Formats: sequence, structure tokens, C-alpha cells
Amino acid sequence: MKKAGYVIFSLIIIAFLLKSCVNIDMPEVQHHQEEQQKTEKILNYPDDAKTVTINGVDYLQSQAPIGKFGGTLVASTIGEGPKTFNPFNSKDNISSLMSEIMYDGLLSTHPVTGQPIPKLAKDFTVNGNDYIIHLRKGIKWSDGKPITADDVVFTWQNIIFDGYGNTSIRDSIVVDGKLPTVRKIDNYTVEFKTPKPFAPFIRMLSSPIAPKHIFMPAVQKGESYFETFLSTNTNPKNFVTSGAFRLKEYVPAQRVVFERNPNYYIINTRDEKLPYLDKLVYLIVGDVNNEVLKFEGGELDTIGLQGANVARFKEQEKHSDFTIYNLGPDTGTMFLSINLNNRKNTDGKYNVDLKKQRWFQDKNFRQAIDYAIDRKNMVLNIANGLGEPLYTAESLNSIFLNKNLKPYDKDINKSKELLEKSGYTWDKKGHLIDKYGNHVEFDLYTNAGNTEREAIGVMVKQDLEDLGMKVNFKPIEFNSLVNKLVNTLDWDMVIMGLTGSPLEPNGGKNVWMSNGTLHMFNQRPANYTKDDRYLWEKEIDNLFIKGALATDFESRKNFYDEYQTIAYEEKPFIYIYSPIRISAIRNKFKNIFPTSLGGITHNIEEIYIEDEK
Repeated sequence: MKKAGYVIFSLIIIAFLLKSCVNIDMPEVQHHQEEQQKTEKILNYPDDAKTVTINGVDYLQSQAPIGKFGGTLVASTIGEGPKTFNPFNSKDNISSLMSEIMYDGLLSTHPVTGQPIPKLAKDFTVNGNDYIIHLRKGIKWSDGKPITADDVVFTWQNIIFDGYGNTSIRDSIVVDGKLPTVRKIDNYTVEFKTPKPFAPFIRMLSSPIAPKHIFMPAVQKGESYFETFLSTNTNPKNFVTSGAFRLKEYVPAQRVVFERNPNYYIINTRDEKLPYLDKLVYLIVGDVNNEVLKFEGGELDTIGLQGANVARFKEQEKHSDFTIYNLGPDTGTMFLSINLNNRKNTDGKYNVDLKKQRWFQDKNFRQAIDYAIDRKNMVLNIANGLGEPLYTAESLNSIFLNKNLKPYDKDINKSKELLEKSGYTWDKKGHLIDKYGNHVEFDLYTNAGNTEREAIGVMVKQDLEDLGMKVNFKPIEFNSLVNKLVNTLDWDMVIMGLTGSPLEPNGGKNVWMSNGTLHMFNQRPANYTKDDRYLWEKEIDNLFIKGALATDFESRKNFYDEYQTIAYEEKPFIYIYSPIRISAIRNKFKNIFPTSLGGITHNIEEIYIEDEK
């Protein structure tokens, strides 16, 4: 799923056949596996975890090398820290990351093959639109209470289906206006049914499961109370979790500290409960420069590197205590978004400047901006050459990428031709003038502290000023930016990014569907029956519906190819470039198996610290 909050962030090893009990064929991941096999066998990825039953408890047994218990791994987050610890309220990537550490889902994604694999579930079967989930018997929440079918049914029926918190999961699984159903068969068996066969649903079962005995009182108090439930002000002792770690301490603007969950259900081959680490700490570092300084100073154990820093770190690697890993193209997308909102407020006033709306709603204007941007120069100077220009709505490593959409270079003459078609001219000083005599001037925003996006903003400003546009570039605090995008709609253009999956485009449904919660470029869409300018949005709606209901890969890809073609032509998002993900981690940490899908610490419960000599 593409995570909320307009967030900005967001993976390569040997492919194995799944050994778990799964009756599901997903040929769409075959290409991903074949590409990885070419380069990843040397990393010696361990065999897949398997279920073992000990004293009536269905543990998931790691097959990774035995490690040592104890120690702390210190990572970092950029910005102001999490906004909530409630996994169902999360609307930003940092809050989602914190939640994923504490709450597991029924299923997960294999970090190499991309196949859905059991997590809280012992096994699962899929037959058309019928999903049978068998839970692990005997596993417990961090407070010692059993994890059962009641928790699963409550989570899906009373939180997700009933629309509590962030509704992006709920919105993504509506079929023909109907939600799936969920029912308890027995204490450890649950059945889901979708209204029709619905290809993306299997991956939605990775959504977190809530402890009913903790969340039910909050749900009973209503949605307004639920919005504040498990906020960042909550006492850590009140958290009951299923993940490898539980919250120990949160110091605003400084750090988030997790401690090992003694009741975790993953064990090693000696039948000892994981995780190995005692603590997992996230320092809240503010910005990229501060993060780099803390890693170089030894305060951080791992870091994601932007292109500008890679060469220096690669040189340091030769005589330092860390290793750098290339994780392949970023699975998210980075873009310039243009405000197409054109509806009136309740008081009858337009929420944006009408002359700007004439510019932004003109496809020639948007395409002119697209051709004016020098993506190759940005890759070279901002990403240090570690990236590729991006022109499509799907990431470069997506198995659904429409490869028929061809890249193109900056073409200022093409931009000018497009503007002239719409009646734009230039005065003697080279300023761009619309056909009503208005100078073209607008604001460009991004989130302050993200040095990569700030650098992109500077270059976009220069590229567009070459066209005679006056661009007021304004990096602002993240929450203020989100308020503009979501609430006031008081913005012109913004440089942002969204996380994504290279395996399932339906995760972007809440971005592209006209009623989606992240449909940021036109949150109040025009009436399709009266405004032909937005018929392309309606067509994208239809393509996402058809793509989710198709059951074979080729049919699905055809529908998703079409939506990418429309986005390529209409330019509500102007994509910029896809950086290569580079990460570093201290050599003292073992059981490190980086993958393009999972990143560098996807197997956090298996990671341990080797005794330092």
C-alpha cells in the first residue's frame, strides 16, 4: 500500500520455492525472481522459516545461523518522529514503521520471491474468492493472552471494515461497492470472502492484527476517541503487541526505544525465542546531514545513503567498520504534483486562485513543465549518477511497469510550442504571460529538512524560470505541508514522494481513484458528467477496478499499462527520477541478508551482534 501522510520515503537474493502450505499461484512474481537469481546467489540467503509445533505451540522456526542474545541496534528517522503508535491511525511513513515493528499481520511478503507467506497465520488457502486462514495455535500477545480468531475478526470487522482511523486499507478492498466478509470458524480458523475474485486481497492480509481486549474499549468509545488512542503520549506499559519488539520509551524529537517481546512466536533451530537483540532504537535526527554526522560519529549502526554521500562512504568502507549494500531501484516514486482542485468551498468561494487553475488544468501547460525539467542533470548532480530518470507512475522495478512509455530529454523548444498552443507569450524581459495578460507566477513546496527534495526544488525552479515562469520555492515544515495538501488545498505545486510495491499496483488505488484519500492533485474532483477535462480521471477509476478484478497477470498488466499511459499524457504527477537505494550497516551485526524487497533489516528478529574483538 502507498502509505499515508504524503510521505516521502520507501529492495536482491536467491529465489526459492515456498515450503509453507499455500494453495495460490502468483505467476506475476516469476520475472522478479528470475532477475534476482542472476545476481543474488552469492549472498547465501538461508532456507525459508518453517512451522514447528512444541508443546502445542505452532512456532515459526528461523533457519538462519544461530546467533547470540543481547545488544542494541540503533537506526534513525528523519523529521519530527512518529505522529501516532496506533497502526490503524498511521498517516505517515515513520508512524507506519513504528507500528510494523510492534504489530504483525496474518501474512507477510517473502523478501526474495515476493510471494505471500504466513506470519501470524500457520497456513492459508485461496479458492476463488474464498480465503481460509489457519492461525498458529498457542502463540501469545506480549501480555501473555492468546492470539485467536476473535482478534482477527475484530480487527477486520470492527476497525477496518467499520472505517476507524486511516481508511486506506478499507478503501483498497471495496469491490463493486461492497466490502469482503470475515467470520470465525473456530478459535484458530478464519474465513474471508470477497464479493468477486479480487487479486490484490491476498496482500492486504499483511495488515496488522489488533489485540481485541485492548482495542475494543477504544472502538466502543467512538471514532473521535479512537483517533487519539495509542498516541505518542501513551504510557509504553499500555502497549500490547505481537511483533518482535514492544515500545519501551518515547522521547519526543529525540528517540524511540523498543525492547524484545519475550512472547514472540519465532524461534531459532535450538528452539530459543527470538529476537536476539535486547533493544531496537530509532534516533530522531531531524535532517539528512545530521543523520550522516551521527553515523560517522558512531551513534548510528545503519543508514540509508543519498547519492551525494555514497562515493565518500564507499572510500571510508575500505578502512572502517561498516559494509555498504546496493539494494536496487527505489520502490517508491518521486514527483512534482500540480494542484487541479477546482471546486468551490461551502461559502461559494473558490479555494484557489482562478487564474492559476486555468494554467494548471491546461494539459499543454502541464506537459510544458514536464519537458522543461532536466531529469538527467538531477540524477547526475543530486543523486551522483546513482539513479535513473523516471517518467511513469510505476517504479522502475515494478513487474507492472509499462515499458512502452518512452523516456525523453529536456526540450525547452517543445515546452514553448506547447505553451504557445494555449495562447502564452513572452514579454520583452522573457516573462511568461497568459492570454489574459497575467504573469505566470506560483509557489513550489516541499518538506524542509529533506536535502534531496530541497535540491530538486532548486533545480526545478531554475528549469521553469528558463521558460519565463516565476517560481517561489518554499520548503516548509512537514505537518504544515500536509495541512495544505489535505485540508486547506492552499498549494500550487509540490515535490513529494510515495512508497509503493513493485508487486501490486492496487496499493496505489487510494492515490489514483478519484475518491481516494491520497488523490492529492484533485481531492474535490469535478463532476465527470459536466466537465470533460476530467474524463481521464474517471477512466483511471475504471482501469483500477478492472485491474483488481482480473485474475490472470497478462490481463491485469494490460489494465495497469493503460492507467500509466493516461498518467503519462495528462501529467497530474510529473515524475522526476528513481534513486538507487544504498544502505550501510556495522560489520558487528550478523545474519544480514539485504534484499530489494525487504531492505537491510527486514529480518530484524534474526539479526545479532557478534562479539567484538
